Amino acid sequence: MKRMKWVLGLLLAFALVLSACGGGNDAKDTDGASTNNAAESTNTAGEDAAKEEATPAASDTKVVKYLDQEYTLPAKTERIVITGAVEAMEDAIVLEVNPVGAITFSGKFPPMFESITKDAQSVGEKMEPNFETILSLKPDVILASSKAKPEVIEQLNKIAPTIPYSHISTNWESNLRLLGELSGKQEQAEQEIAKYKEDLENVKETIGDSLKDKKVLALRIRAGEMYIYPAGVFFNPVLYEELGIAVPAEVAAAKAQELISKEKIAELNPDYVFVQFSPDENKDTPNALEELQNDPIMKNLNAFKNGTAFVNVVDPLAQGGTAYSKIEFLKAAVESLTK
Repeated sequence: MKRMKWVLGLLLAFALVLSACGGGNDAKDTDGASTNNAAESTNTAGEDAAKEEATPAASDTKVVKYLDQEYTLPAKTERIVITGAVEAMEDAIVLEVNPVGAITFSGKFPPMFESITKDAQSVGEKMEPNFETILSLKPDVILASSKAKPEVIEQLNKIAPTIPYSHISTNWESNLRLLGELSGKQEQAEQEIAKYKEDLENVKETIGDSLKDKKVLALRIRAGEMYIYPAGVFFNPVLYEELGIAVPAEVAAAKAQELISKEKIAELNPDYVFVQFSPDENKDTPNALEELQNDPIMKNLNAFKNGTAFVNVVDPLAQGGTAYSKIEFLKAAVESLTK
């Protein structure tokens, strides 16, 4: 009987040991799994954090498309420098954009640009950029002239992304839209384009067929000489393409800015003449305009005899093919051409 009790006690103790061992293993497994899961969770969190750190929350650049080219620029292009591109200066007037750096003329900002240059620094003359000043302004983007030499564009690109701003009249809408995108004024740019086209249709209705058989010529006096431009340059697109006035043969034959003599103009004998004269472009011949107006050959032209020769109907610095030039010239042209 005692032996039976001893065996039962032994079996009970053995069962308790097994139970304790099993429980220990289970606890160990549970604790181990818990520890491993925590480690795995920590590793995963670390990897996720590393990924988040490697990938920026928002891009710090943007790609701008302009005239079939793409330019990578800072996401915000608030600090705009204009050098060489008078066209961009004119567009800035239309959209009320204030560049941090802009072109001076004979060392100063002309009245035409005073609305956009009150807080701007001079970055040099039209074709003479001051690279050191441009660098100091820390621009987000630089608008240079499409006429600038490649080495100038290369140097500017070392300072900030540089876009050659077109000097071609037919690109005026693309130009205005570009500046609108850079300045955050896309909607205003579209409104200005739409308004110009609407005004153009109104002017065409006003003029009707009154200029069908008339000869109209736009001239610019530079260094005391008279120049004409191709039909798609200067104010010519407004006159010939948009208002539908016949293109004079001399203008149709012009390949670029071309010198024209008084005798050649006499042969053409225009009924209307628009003359642009800027003292800045005639420093060595300040009396060129007066001499032209008093020249016997010119005085005998229909336009001069009939009082339809107009001087500086818009600011003489106006380039002719920009939104600003077109808007201002259209206003002046309707008054002049209906006389």
